[in-house]
Amino acid sequence: MSENKTQQPGQPATVSAAAEATGGINAGNFIETAIDEELFRFNSDDTPLMQLMLRAKRVKVDSPEVDHYMIDEPVAEVTTNEALTAGNRTHAPLPLEARDQNVLRTNATVLVPDVDGYDESGAQRTPGKPLMLFVTGHDNVSGNPVVRAVNGQKDSPADEECVLPDIPKGSRVVILANSLYETQKEVDPDLVVPQATRIYLQKRGMNQVVSDYFDSQRKRIPFSKAIIAEQAIANFKVRGNRTLWAGRQSKFKVSVPRMGMQHIYTTEGIRWQFRRELQMNTRWTVEKIIALAKMFFTGEDVPKSALLLAGKNLLEQLQTIDYSKHPEIQLTTRTNSVGWVVTSLHTVFGDIDIKREPTLDRIGWSNSGALIGEDRLVHYVYSAEHSFSDRMETEEATRSGILIWDALALKGSCHIWIDGEGDTGSSTAMRTIMWEGDKAPSKDIVEGNYFYLLEPCREISDEAQAGQIWFGTLVGGGGIGPTIEWQRYA
Repeated sequence: MSENKTQQPGQPATVSAAAEATGGINAGNFIETAIDEELFRFNSDDTPLMQLMLRAKRVKVDSPEVDHYMIDEPVAEVTTNEALTAGNRTHAPLPLEARDQNVLRTNATVLVPDVDGYDESGAQRTPGKPLMLFVTGHDNVSGNPVVRAVNGQKDSPADEECVLPDIPKGSRVVILANSLYETQKEVDPDLVVPQATRIYLQKRGMNQVVSDYFDSQRKRIPFSKAIIAEQAIANFKVRGNRTLWAGRQSKFKVSVPRMGMQHIYTTEGIRWQFRRELQMNTRWTVEKIIALAKMFFTGEDVPKSALLLAGKNLLEQLQTIDYSKHPEIQLTTRTNSVGWVVTSLHTVFGDIDIKREPTLDRIGWSNSGALIGEDRLVHYVYSAEHSFSDRMETEEATRSGILIWDALALKGSCHIWIDGEGDTGSSTAMRTIMWEGDKAPSKDIVEGNYFYLLEPCREISDEAQAGQIWFGTLVGGGGIGPTIEWQRYA
């Protein structure tokens, strides 16, 4: 280890100590104590996530505990969780998951693309023209919406109501506008009850102690910002940036002398906030890049821009893809709105700006990255960033520093964590695997995963086409073990 000593954050700065730290340079060539916003933002390329937080929507709160709502765009469709076998009924409950039952309100109209409707006479099916349903109310027992067919089968063209056709399990139900009767003016309000997530704001701080004699030498300083202050702030920033990525949320008490018991809060890193994760343990191709762009830009929550913060190994893989067979996919270098020089990848779905995030390498996520919508971040602030300068009792010295009490939270569901390490992140996240080949996934990887098909897969279903997402459920048992029941997600 080198014998050279350097000024460490939190250690007192005296003339003798500073002179020793810099190899014996005389007093008067070091720092001034002021630490301003400009210095706090320096070396922004080393802490990209922190810079994004400083640019994000700022929300001042009056508590270190915040109820955060990841409100998305309104739900566009739901999926039946059981088959509807109508028999000869004109009205029947449409089987849905409990979370989706109240999304369909009375007077709503919905489309079932997987089921053909009938012509105006109700006698002939109309292939390619799907079944439309009208919601008449909700079933008192199951809670499911009760529906009638708008373009179903009729025994006679004069019949007032249609007979419901059978609707298979896993059928998509696309939500359309409501439809009111002639004199109606009252209608059920849309049910929007978002689930709050409790976010803790973490208080972070940095101190420097400067003796009066050292401070008196500032008039002879040849520059305004010195290496010692810069190194202290750089250390403060990179550690804070790691917390923004990987910190785990907690709240506990500590005993403070003369102050009693006080709470300490630690905030949740955004790594654990993602709703969608893409498992990528295979080599990247152009087709997978296009699929990633499609997943990001065509969901219910569509951001204005895409920024991929990547570890060094992921960055290398993306850079070495053979793009020669896809001239429409362009890689260009430009300066983005943050002021970074980024590699911009152009696809028909939208452009992805790629930027290296050194913190991911330091944490051990070099094969991973985060595709983030820059306009979908929230910076909660309980105590705004501020500096202080206090006289130390019994010492001829001043303690100065920075205090921040804040948290970063993801808004919406557009963000995608690209996991190249084989880790499991949030238990509530939708984990997607890019699937190649005509063989269906095996039973040991089906549970809990969604599969983005890069080519048709007949073993899953005759209707399983490239670009679709499917998921499987293990059912049954017996001598041959459980079987996989496949359903289309999107």
